[in-house]
Amino acid sequence: MSVDIPSDLLTVLTAIQGTARPRLAGGCVRDALLGLKPKDFDIEVQGISFEKLRAILAPFGATDMVGQSFGVIKLRLGSSDYDFSLPRRESKTGDGHRGFAVAPDPDLNDADAASRRDFTINAMTCDPFTGEVFDPHGGQRDLNARLLRHTSPAFVEDPLRVLRAFQFAARFDFTLSPETAALCSSMSGTFAELPVERIWGEWDKWATQSVKPSRGLAVLEETGWLVHFPELAALRGTPQDTEWHPEGDAFTHTAHCCDALVNLLAWREADPARRRALLLAVLAHDFGKPATTHQAEKHGRPRWVSPGHESAGGPLAETFLKRIGAPKTLVDTVCPLVAFHMVHHSGHGEFSDSTVRRLARKLHPGTIDDLCAVMMADSLGRPPLHSPETHALIEKLRACSHALDLQTSAPRPILLGRHLLAAGLTAGPSFKPVIDAAFEAQLDGAFHNEATALIWLENYLKAHNQTKP
Repeated sequence: MSVDIPSDLLTVLTAIQGTARPRLAGGCVRDALLGLKPKDFDIEVQGISFEKLRAILAPFGATDMVGQSFGVIKLRLGSSDYDFSLPRRESKTGDGHRGFAVAPDPDLNDADAASRRDFTINAMTCDPFTGEVFDPHGGQRDLNARLLRHTSPAFVEDPLRVLRAFQFAARFDFTLSPETAALCSSMSGTFAELPVERIWGEWDKWATQSVKPSRGLAVLEETGWLVHFPELAALRGTPQDTEWHPEGDAFTHTAHCCDALVNLLAWREADPARRRALLLAVLAHDFGKPATTHQAEKHGRPRWVSPGHESAGGPLAETFLKRIGAPKTLVDTVCPLVAFHMVHHSGHGEFSDSTVRRLARKLHPGTIDDLCAVMMADSLGRPPLHSPETHALIEKLRACSHALDLQTSAPRPILLGRHLLAAGLTAGPSFKPVIDAAFEAQLDGAFHNEATALIWLENYLKAHNQTKP
């Protein structure tokens, strides 16, 4: 196997080679075998003590010893950090992913050293000079089968590994082996041991790196871990009208929508911040359906309907995001996208300038372009149904926002406090009603620039007997 190793790292590996056996380990080997460019390089060094390894690394750059108890040294080369570790044994000593006793062992054989890793696809190492792959647990076999399989029974000792399975399945379009799914199911009661920041770390990878998000959702369901995310679990079994949603219940629909989103150019070309906001908004867009779905007569026959599910979903999305540890800025972006994801079906498809301005304001810090991506994913998540009419409405909204230069931002107030001061008003509580009224008038199209805003202000002050003293 050939791995493109950064030149400065290769220099360090060459220096180690004279004394010990350095090997690329874990994700970089997996990614190279998948034909992907490795982003992170971890190096396992055999046949050397911690102190000797530290002495070899020290001349090359700053070394961080925070991992000394785990036999890990972080080396900074330029702008990159690399982990150098010794083979080690682990034994469970307490609850959670931190409850382990670690004993570095430079002479540990390949099979035993790799057995502490979570999945066989992450348990391979590679000689950086010859390209020889050391694969004692069948990782290449499982890569070829696109299968996630645990490396050893010790898998059950760390509940975080179930959420790692969730995000790996989505990132690589893998399925979970039945025996690993059974182990994960047996671990469901350990979820409470996980700190929320670690839960968020796995959800963040799902939200920013997925190639097939539904694979991750399937892992949560088949392992019984969906119960730990009740807003999501409630979608399973929530019925939908088969004429509008031939794909099945609300959970199936959501899975299709998530897969549809990551195939949109808007998501593929987005930076991580926008990716996570869009995918989590699509995941949460129908959280309001379980509480609002009922049968009602429509078009002459009983149908499943969910009136108001979009507004009901906003608060549930907030609860879910807080549960998984999402940052507040993300909550502020996602919830309005959920609450307004049906706006293109209101107003008979007509979008006045005032409507678009007000929508852009309500979505902030999200944008109308973000909302259009969510709505498009929602429409595409109903296979085999295809709705050109819905797509036309979405494009119409997008075009209106572009015409107003509001596709990626909310309207900013034109009339500010300094204009009121210049008009002779005294700063104080009386400013706010004038500023608020001005912004509402601006959204309605009463003025579009500073010059016309000042004319509006003059007329407003006269009308309210607030002229210059």
